[in-house]
Amino acid sequence: MSIDLTAKGLSIRQLRKSFDAQEVLKGIDLDLKAGEVHALLGPNGAGKSTLLGCLSGAVTPDSGDLIIGTTAYKHFTPTSAFEAGIASIYQHFQLIGSLTVSDNIFLVNEIRSAFGTTRQRMQQARTVDILESLGVEVNPRALVEDLSVGEQQTVEIARALLKEPSVLILDEPTAALSENEVTVLLDLVRRLAQEHGLIIIYVTHLLREVLEVADKVTVLRDGNILWTREISELNLSDLVHAISPESNVSHVKRQTAIGQPLISLQNYCSSWTGPLDLTINEGEIIGVYGLLGAGRTDLLEGLAGVTRSSGELLMRGRDIRRDSPQKARNQGIVLVASDRKEQSLFGSMSACENLLLPHYNALSHPWRPRKKEHAIFQRLAQRVGLLPADPAREGNNFSGGNAQKLMVGRWITGIDNSHLLLLDEPTQGVDIGARQELYALIRDYAAQPEHAVIFASSDPEEIVALADRVVVLVDGKIASIVDPTIGEEKLITLAHG
Repeated sequence: MSIDLTAKGLSIRQLRKSFDAQEVLKGIDLDLKAGEVHALLGPNGAGKSTLLGCLSGAVTPDSGDLIIGTTAYKHFTPTSAFEAGIASIYQHFQLIGSLTVSDNIFLVNEIRSAFGTTRQRMQQARTVDILESLGVEVNPRALVEDLSVGEQQTVEIARALLKEPSVLILDEPTAALSENEVTVLLDLVRRLAQEHGLIIIYVTHLLREVLEVADKVTVLRDGNILWTREISELNLSDLVHAISPESNVSHVKRQTAIGQPLISLQNYCSSWTGPLDLTINEGEIIGVYGLLGAGRTDLLEGLAGVTRSSGELLMRGRDIRRDSPQKARNQGIVLVASDRKEQSLFGSMSACENLLLPHYNALSHPWRPRKKEHAIFQRLAQRVGLLPADPAREGNNFSGGNAQKLMVGRWITGIDNSHLLLLDEPTQGVDIGARQELYALIRDYAAQPEHAVIFASSDPEEIVALADRVVVLVDGKIASIVDPTIGEEKLITLAHG
């Protein structure tokens, strides 16, 4: 497979979009060249998702032009965007696990015989050609569900390249990848731009990744372009300041007020993690750090009753039953999962419903008090800095940072009886500015009487910024319990055993 090295450029002219009275894109002008990786950054609510939606056909702009080569378009549908040469790969893969690699790549684009039957051998041969052009080896007859996450990412890219696009959009492409898979993907992204002449639009919140893979960086703020610069002119501090001028890489830690022991784990085991012995004190924020597969998620899901566990989990000396999420929640243990869209956020429900969903039994006597619900929502929306503070807005229409504020906000309503908040990758897919707001919410929760927090993160910077103590897991076992002031480099070393 070969892609024309004279791939078309992409120009965006005076692109505008408003949702109700809120202007989200305020006249975007941007030129993207073939053969370049162009990183798109911006704080929460800057307009990144809306801009990508206009390019992919998911959002219809109010005005402006999208110019590919010499052809100008007023708007796209998902189909017309693909036909015009724009392919998008999202954080959540659009693959069918029960189909083969070849069948996924050719889905709705099957090669047919004169009699209408699918030419499987020809598709498999073409699949091999595409994958070889990407420098990867994946069996075209393998089921997608049997592949690693990194291999599935490659299949997504191969499917996108089937129609030889000129623009490839990658939205948080490394969020679920291991360290080695990230290295492979970044190398592939560079080759797609340099050798195949694609325009790569690369969206991520991992700034060090941007420095490694991008040729140019564009920063959005408040619906406008703040600046576009060559990567050779930039360093990490430049990117941090552009995204969140008030933020600093070295975060100021809170003055911790640690109380009496609240939670005790004794000979605790979940499906992959343990045995563990650990005491969590009132007011304490425990960070759980480790490499992919170390047992971070398994530990939290066991505590929350999502998966089976054994051993003792005591709260103030009282044994906690956690053989289901409902029983764990009734006894004060709540979980915010890492995958908001699949495990926490109800996309078609309103913001108010998402926020109050766990509390309807407590609020309804015997009917739902709508005015009270909206009053609680407005109070919480102001407290968590939700934008927009619209109780009727569907969950799917919030940016990553604001959606996560809704998920954390569920447990600071004052309605629930929770004592231990479990957070898995609390700021995954969230920019730096929104991170600081979420950190403040988490600290506020821990500061309440008889409250504590355990959060798992793959980001050592986040661990250092938020944790009072750090549990380092290696192969499901506690390798060490350390003070976060030892720094990121030492944490990474410990996580590698």
